[in-house]
Amino acid sequence: MTRTNRRTPLSRQAVLEAAVSVADENGVAAVSMRRIAEKLGVEAMSLYHHVRNKEDVLDALVDLVFAEIELPSADIGWRMAMRDRAVSARQVLARHVWAISMMDSRARPGPATLRHHDTVLGSLRNDGFSLVAAAHAISVLDSYVYGFVMQEHALPFDAATGAGVQEVAGGILQQLPTDEFPHFTEMIIHHALQPDYSYADEFEVGLDLILDGLDRLRRQT
Repeated sequence: MTRTNRRTPLSRQAVLEAAVSVADENGVAAVSMRRIAEKLGVEAMSLYHHVRNKEDVLDALVDLVFAEIELPSADIGWRMAMRDRAVSARQVLARHVWAISMMDSRARPGPATLRHHDTVLGSLRNDGFSLVAAAHAISVLDSYVYGFVMQEHALPFDAATGAGVQEVAGGILQQLPTDEFPHFTEMIIHHALQPDYSYADEFEVGLDLILDGLDRLRRQT
């Protein structure tokens, strides 16, 4: 590969931005010092002036993703704070799907990661959640957000715009023994094939159901 001359000095931030780009394009498994160097147009050895090794890069990548997620506001109630945070996390992770499996897997969390977790816990604890209930709340909310993003990413149509859903659902319907599967048929015809259908709308419906349950937990504890 022909390397280009850099007009700006190499920095840790530039290395990490290149690593994010590699991960966004090809997944986190593709992140290596060689691939990052190719992205930057430099020799791989020059990266070690700014990052210690690949593990240092991966730790920093997770921290960068956490830094993109909106922190819960201190001047609104816990429910709106958790709702806004979940919506923001979904948007961020949709851009960096590779990060889902890494979000809580690093043994050396960075400052943005620590600040995020501490702020989320503080929002819950300051609004009546016991410590155990707050831990339950974070676990169920994160599991829901991560799982929903992965499911959206795997769908054979665009969940955000609905583009392609008519073709996919219609193709399934054509092959479906409707007498044998009446409830699935009903869902396709009267839900998925309706003009206003959007799978993305399911996210906030499910989120509100979870928040309702967490409110009951908060009042009980």
